[in-house]
Parts: sequence; C-alpha cells; structure tokens
Amino acid sequence: MLSETTVIGSFLFVLGACVGSFLNVCIVRWPHEKSVVKPRSHCPKCQKPIAWSDNIPLFSYILLGAKSRCCHQRIPFRYFFVELLTACAFVGFYLYYGLDIILIPYLFMLSCFIVATFVDFEHRLIPDEVSVGGMVFGLVFAALIPSMFTVDQQAVEVGRLIMRIITTLILLDCLVSVIRYKKNPPKNEDGEEEEYIDFWLLGIICAATIFDWLVENKLSVIQQSGLKSIIPHVVSLDIAVIGFMVGGGSIYAMGVLGDFLFKKESMGGGDVKLMAMVGAFLGWKLAILSFFIAPFFGAIYGIYEKIRTKDTVIAYGPFLVLGSLISLFWGELIIHWIINGYRF
Repeated sequence: MLSETTVIGSFLFVLGACVGSFLNVCIVRWPHEKSVVKPRSHCPKCQKPIAWSDNIPLFSYILLGAKSRCCHQRIPFRYFFVELLTACAFVGFYLYYGLDIILIPYLFMLSCFIVATFVDFEHRLIPDEVSVGGMVFGLVFAALIPSMFTVDQQAVEVGRLIMRIITTLILLDCLVSVIRYKKNPPKNEDGEEEEYIDFWLLGIICAATIFDWLVENKLSVIQQSGLKSIIPHVVSLDIAVIGFMVGGGSIYAMGVLGDFLFKKESMGGGDVKLMAMVGAFLGWKLAILSFFIAPFFGAIYGIYEKIRTKDTVIAYGPFLVLGSLISLFWGELIIHWIINGYRF
C-alpha cells in the first residue's frame, strides 16, 4: 500500500508539471506583452494550434521526439526542462515543509521565480506580471496566512527603523531628481518631456508608511475593540509590508549609488520590484540576506560573461532568485552563524 507521502508527492509532481507547462506560456508571451489566455497553445514555428494530446506535460515532448507534429521543427528543450524543474521543485518543497498551508504561498513564489529567471536570462527584463503581481499576492498571502512569519518584536522594530531610513533616502533621491530635472527636463525620442518622478513609487511609500504607523500606534485599539482574532493577520501583513519596503528599497538605494558612481543605470527596475516581492514573502531579514548573497554568484557569472562576450551587463534577477532560495532554506542558520562570529 502506498504511503501518504508517496501519494501526495506524486500528486504534487503532476501538479507541478502542469504548472510548469503554464509557466512556459508565461515565459514565451509576457516579454512580448501577449496574453497567456488567448490564443490557445500553438506551435511557435508554424503557429498552428497544438492538439490537447500533444500538449501533455513531459510526456508529449518525449513521445513526439522533441519535434513538432505539424511542422517537424525541433521543440526547444527548455519546455521540457521547465516542466520537470517545476514538478521536482513542488515535490521538494513538500518534502521539506510537509503538507502545510505555508506551501501555497511558497509554491506561488517559486513559480514566479522560475518565470523571472528564464525571462531575465533571455531578455534581460523581469515582467511586471511576475514582480508586481508577486508582491501583491505576497501581501495578500501574509494577511491570510499569519504562519508565514514568526513574530519577533525586536526584529520588527529594527526592520521598521531600516524601512524609515530607506524611505527617507528614496524621498531625498526623488527631491534631487525634481530639482535636477526642473532645470534641465529630460526628453524622449519624440522630443517630449519625460516624467521626472515616479508618482506610483511615492504613492506606495506613503501607503506603506501610513499602514505601518497605524499598526505601530493603533494596535491596542483593535485589541480593545474585541477584534483580537484579526491581530495576527494585521501583524503578519505589517511584517510583509516592512519586508516589501526594505527588500525593494535596499536594491533601489544600491541602484542610486551605482548610478552615481558609474554614471549609468546599474540596477534595473525589475530587480527592485523582484526584491520587493521577496521581502513581502520572506520578511526584511531574509530579503537583505538575499541581497547580499546574490552578488557572490552574480560576480562569478559576470566574470564568465565578460570573458565570453566582453559584455559587462548581466541578468541579475536569477541571482537574486538564487540568493532568496538560499535564504528561505538556510537563512536563519546563516544569520545565526554571522551573529555568533562565524561560529556555530
């Protein structure tokens, strides 16, 4: 008789393969701003619709011999690899966390990571559908599933302080941009003046700051109102908001510094949004740890690319993803190791 772990693992493998098939559609279409719903799956070479029997995750690729039935052109191996990777990752997360509700947000985050990685490597961009959509879902998951975070009041206070420092730096950068561009407004290719300030960014900063202030100062009001049951959800959402601001803000600040030092854009907006998403899912401590882990792997790849292509620009998103996954599984251990003077 099959064990419970085998049954659930098998189900998640199949589910992961199906999700991977959908992620392939996202990887192909989102960079070109195409819908992932319409038109239905079709051959990327001859554009003919793919029959359902030729669109079964993993099996169709093998049975077709990695060639399209309609035009006999080779199907890129990436399609099979993404399906297999997603299926194995779903099972791996289940074996690590067990059948826990926390699997839902983490598997969602993992799916976003897979799309971001493959798109960034190929196109050097991270679709907003992944980063912005991911950060929104991260905040929603945090509000619905308080077990995503362990409440450590001291850590919350430190994160809140870092958030306010980063927020102040971003607002100062916006002020400098206003002053600079008022004197010499930048123009686009059509000769029209470009916006010199990101009002969406300012709106997000204000909303996050106000919400965090309300939680910090008005939580006792909720306790006295008889709505104690929602307190864990509010606190969890606040931790996610702090993580979201610190995660995105830290790499934004690093980008501003890089722009100043190298006199050119050093960090893409997609990376900022991706780290904001990571912070919403993992909290500020693991987001910052991810931020510091990523350069170790990015530097190795960057040196390789510099030698191979002479290009100094690399897709940085995949290394932020790698750093985030390392932080997710071993982050607390690494932080403990650092705090204790690199001794266990």
